Amino acid sequence: MSFDSHSVTLKIWDPSTIDHTLDAAVAHVSTKTSAPRERVKVIRSGPDTFTVGLFED
Repeated sequence: MSFDSHSVTLKIWDPSTIDHTLDAAVAHVSTKTSAPRERVKVIRSGPDTFTVGLFED
């Protein structure tokens, strides 16, 4: 797991925990950046790797 100011990258090994883990990561980024959850996006950045953060369209 790695962090920068507006995103978190997670390697999720157990497929049964993906939904819960990503939901918690979205809530964390939303809280840390004081942004609504709707602005937080999840991007699959590799095999079993997800980046959650604020991204410009």
